[in-house]
Amino acid sequence: MPAAPGPVEHLSAGPVLSDVQLARLVGSRFAQVVQLAETTSTNSVLVGKAEGGASEGTVLVADYQTAGRGRFERRWESPAGKSLLFSVLLRPSCEELPPARRHLAVAAVSLALVEASRDVANVEVRLKWPNDLIIGTAAEGTAATGTAATGTAGERKVAGVLAETASDGAIVVGAGVNVAWGPEPLGGSGAPAATCLGAVAGRPVPRDEVLVSALLALDRLYGDWVLVSRLYRQTCSTVGREVTVSFAGHQPDLVGTAIAVDEDGRLVVRDLEGGTVTVAAGDVTHARGPRGPSLGDQ
Repeated sequence: MPAAPGPVEHLSAGPVLSDVQLARLVGSRFAQVVQLAETTSTNSVLVGKAEGGASEGTVLVADYQTAGRGRFERRWESPAGKSLLFSVLLRPSCEELPPARRHLAVAAVSLALVEASRDVANVEVRLKWPNDLIIGTAAEGTAATGTAATGTAGERKVAGVLAETASDGAIVVGAGVNVAWGPEPLGGSGAPAATCLGAVAGRPVPRDEVLVSALLALDRLYGDWVLVSRLYRQTCSTVGREVTVSFAGHQPDLVGTAIAVDEDGRLVVRDLEGGTVTVAAGDVTHARGPRGPSLGDQ
């Protein structure tokens, strides 16, 4: 898909990161941060910069997006100044990270956000295959202090991560994190479809600190793909759950139990007939049921 039109500046609350915070990134891979007041999509703009020769580690962060999107071109909307909206440019070699394992770039960014949510907001976040960050389960909230999240119990999305490949093979991984707002409930059910870090933490959460923490965590994880693969599988709440997997196009849904995520990042599902299906791409809905393994599980 061609890159979207270039960013448009407008008056806003100002840069996400201060000079002091930028200085904390010096020496990491992700010290080159481009800050925009408004843009179309951080992913689209950074893909264009990648194809123009931008270096690995370039970070693009925006206060507001006019055309943010998620998987299957779904829109990602957020009021200005309320979410953390950023993309990072990665250029792993094919020897280091072959195409079949490039999902690990998404996993690394997701895990970095899990760490940042814990360190900055004291909130435990888990991963829902393939690219969502969620808070809570069908039975409990997930504040790291052990207190239940406010609102209806259940899993609620707090962030989404999306990767795109530039024409030169570079990987752009973008994230949208709800920091200070949460979308309205869907379908009038009263159960919120999503929440934000501030609501779960019970206090304002500085998105600038979340970004700095995530970039420093990503710098530690990047390149250690064996560790990233292991941590992703430990942190994935989809494993052990009854799931419905929906696919683009006319392929029928797959219903069954998620039994594993393999080393190539594919979801392994035991279907209702007892067969095993390996899924490379799709949307997952969790049924209420047991959690996956905890962070300490091997």
